[in-house]
Amino acid sequence: MMRGIQPLLRGSTYSGALFAFCGALVSLPLLPVAMLPALAWPTAPYGVRISLVLLSWAALIGVVGLARATRRVLIADARRLLRVPLPDPAGARRPASSPDTSPGTSPGTEPTAPAPAPAARWRTPLWLLLHVALGWIGALVSGVLIIAGLTLPGNWLRADAGLSLFGWSIRVAGGWESWVVALGCLLLAATVCVMVTGALRWAAPKLLGPSSAERLALAAERELRLAERNRLAHELHDSIGHTLTAATIQAAVAGEVLSADPVAARAAMRSIEESTRAALVDLDYVLGALREEKSGTAPTRTLADLPELLDRLRHAGAVVEPELSGELAQVHGTLSRAAYRILQEGLTNALRHGAGGPIEVRVAAAADALEIDVVNRTGVGASTGKGAGPGAFPTSGHGLPGLAERVRLLHGEVEAGPDGPRHWRLAVRLPVRLSA
Repeated sequence: MMRGIQPLLRGSTYSGALFAFCGALVSLPLLPVAMLPALAWPTAPYGVRISLVLLSWAALIGVVGLARATRRVLIADARRLLRVPLPDPAGARRPASSPDTSPGTSPGTEPTAPAPAPAARWRTPLWLLLHVALGWIGALVSGVLIIAGLTLPGNWLRADAGLSLFGWSIRVAGGWESWVVALGCLLLAATVCVMVTGALRWAAPKLLGPSSAERLALAAERELRLAERNRLAHELHDSIGHTLTAATIQAAVAGEVLSADPVAARAAMRSIEESTRAALVDLDYVLGALREEKSGTAPTRTLADLPELLDRLRHAGAVVEPELSGELAQVHGTLSRAAYRILQEGLTNALRHGAGGPIEVRVAAAADALEIDVVNRTGVGASTGKGAGPGAFPTSGHGLPGLAERVRLLHGEVEAGPDGPRHWRLAVRLPVRLSA
């Protein structure tokens, strides 16, 4: 019995009924327009004119339901008042957050989920018609019952208390019977609210929820968001990780030579300032994108910025031996940006885990591929890539997997591991098409 009474005690029952009654109320402004065809045909029988008004009213309500804004409002209200979990409509285009793109997408735009099928739009008018119909039925029936429940006890002292409404009469002999009937009317009114709310909750997922096409669109949109966040995580790891590693080493070098060589110490501090400024730009962009705010233009570092990257390593005290060949300036777009990030990750690992000695960097652009090699000296941890020298740093372990994922998306090949007893080698080969 308690389970049967529980719906009568829930606040969500009456908020759902209020949602239905509001739908009935909002449809009232359309009624004068719906009466125009009946007024234009004054000789028609009364029943025909009433039917014409109802049909015209339903048609106008259906037209209002075709608007996309109406669906968004109905979904938001159903979530709040009916407590039904409904996702937002799929296919909404989001602004691009970065000119950096995946292979196959154009710069400046972000791929979006496909729009739902046009046939799915007819479910909103059907929902709106059901919403309004249940709202009017519930409002009239519960209104009559509430009036009866409030009126009958007021006349309980009369010998012939009663209520007449729309040709229907309720007569109570008086006394405690009037209170019983009044309480029954109020319980019936609450039951009507339960029924109306239950019907709307049952229909909401079917008419306001996503269709099969919209579910696919929502899944595609979630996948795009996840891919974008993973890309931003890679960017943050590559940029900030490299900067912090270089700045830590530069600060140590500056501290050691501060008294003996103030000029070198100042140069190291200037390098720290420059690298951290660049990292702050990257960090500001990534955080803005993660907060879904309008951030500044994304920093687009390419192979053209490679000399600056190598200079920062030299300021950190590393000995870099670059070997650049081919037309690197003709490598553009996603490939050039990815190559820069790969080199940044490889050089960062060389700084972190290297045991001193030169870092060999080879970048060769051929007609069919871009080849990248980073070789550095390691300590006793050559088999794991974690040297025991002063450059060794703790790591999260996400660098090489992220690098491998970036290479995989570009249909390239990557090898990382010991190269002899005392060296570590990162070798990447990316398919490339040189521009004219």
